[in-house]
Amino acid sequence: MGLVQNLTKRIPSSPNLPSLDDLSKTADRISPRLAFFRRRIRLKGNSRISIPLGIVLLFPCIVIILILVLFVRHPSSPGRGLIPAGAPPSIRRISEKHDKVFVTGCLEPQTSGPRANAAFVVLARNKELDGVIQSVKSIERHFNRWFNYPYVFLNDGDFNSTFKETITNYTSSPVEFGKIEPEMWGYPDWVDANVAKEGIRKQGDAAIMYGGMESYHHMCRFYSGFFYKHELLQKYEWYWRLEPEIKYFCDITYDPFIHMQRANKTYGFTIAVKELKETVPNIFRYASAYKRVNNLTSQGLWEMFIEPPPKEEETLPKEDPKYKKPLPEEILSTEPGAGSLPEIDPESMEGEKYNMCHFWSNFEIAKLDWFRSKEYNDFFEMMDRSGGFWMERWGDAPIHSLAAGALLSPSDIHYFRDFGYRHTTIQHCPANAPARQLPRIPYLEKTTLDEKKRIEEDEYWATYDTEKENGVGCRCKCDTDIVDVEGKQGSCLSEWVEVAGGWSSP
Repeated sequence: MGLVQNLTKRIPSSPNLPSLDDLSKTADRISPRLAFFRRRIRLKGNSRISIPLGIVLLFPCIVIILILVLFVRHPSSPGRGLIPAGAPPSIRRISEKHDKVFVTGCLEPQTSGPRANAAFVVLARNKELDGVIQSVKSIERHFNRWFNYPYVFLNDGDFNSTFKETITNYTSSPVEFGKIEPEMWGYPDWVDANVAKEGIRKQGDAAIMYGGMESYHHMCRFYSGFFYKHELLQKYEWYWRLEPEIKYFCDITYDPFIHMQRANKTYGFTIAVKELKETVPNIFRYASAYKRVNNLTSQGLWEMFIEPPPKEEETLPKEDPKYKKPLPEEILSTEPGAGSLPEIDPESMEGEKYNMCHFWSNFEIAKLDWFRSKEYNDFFEMMDRSGGFWMERWGDAPIHSLAAGALLSPSDIHYFRDFGYRHTTIQHCPANAPARQLPRIPYLEKTTLDEKKRIEEDEYWATYDTEKENGVGCRCKCDTDIVDVEGKQGSCLSEWVEVAGGWSSP
């Protein structure tokens, strides 16, 4: 017991810790002004629960701050542009070495300016009337209400009076209706129709997309080598292809035909994607053969459509720690397969292999003189005589694209990056250009009889998407139910960028 007392005396004593009351008094002395906020108030007159007054006052302030943040960050808020960008822009710029956007953002449409010798071309049947109406309404709203270019409708049958009367009600532009003659649609006389039909049936049995549809094969062949020969198109120099059931998302406030002429362009696209491999197993071999037979050298566009060459294995120097000495020749010669010929890739031609890329031709703006040229028609004739339009399911898109690759240069091609466009489940829709938007003129089209629906439809387009850095569009309002094609596997944008000069921004 004495030992414990001695140890206790030797331990240095510490000052007494302050009590809670002492701390409270000290706080009152330090900040007497804050004492008001520590006053407690009861939730109800006879309630036992009380809350500090400071919390009661702080809560509505927090709510107001949250409302302000949500307002500023809302896409339609004018204050959104005040938020500084803390990251690089999500939209990359493409080099302008060979091509550039004609107009960034909006212009005042030059309704009285010069017009090109051009027309819209629509291939449709009577049963597709609803889809055609959708397309005409879209292009009229976003472009043709200002520029009034004519329409040429083509059909392998006869258009009925309902189709003609309905279409003419949807536009004030001139409209012509034509029939495709049998020599442009169907089996040519040099083809055994029974053999061709059997080839189509086999494609249907193999579940190749559209492979079993005879009319689809006829359509692809017509758009590959005959549409520009139709009598109704002979007077035109340019054409803009319009498909049923398509949508445009941006206002096009300039004349693309005039700009194509000024820039000396031949062919314009807005989407480039990869073809289904099973539809065109031999198309590249014939296209490459045409190029070889005519002694054509690439002008820089052909490379967009071929697989990049495989990288050669790097040979390490002998002093490198990872270097492995090769086996002696007498041992290598005894290996299985030694001395045999290298394997031949059945899909390659002249050491090149098709990467399946093509310009998606259901939208294209092009110079008809190029299609009418001897070079293009020689190309089509060689492809046609191969039988690929029947025994395989060659589309007009890879035909147009491979012909362009063989005959044109990147400078002849224009990428309509500023056009918002959708067909089926594939769409390209640009962001709006910052500080380049102009007030929109309402467009109450007259074919919708219900006044409320007319107003609702126009009001939908009255609010457009947020402007973004490096955006190029004019009053675009994109569909949000699908991802843009550039964000999907199978897009060929990077292949186009490669031949066009590369990216000019990170």
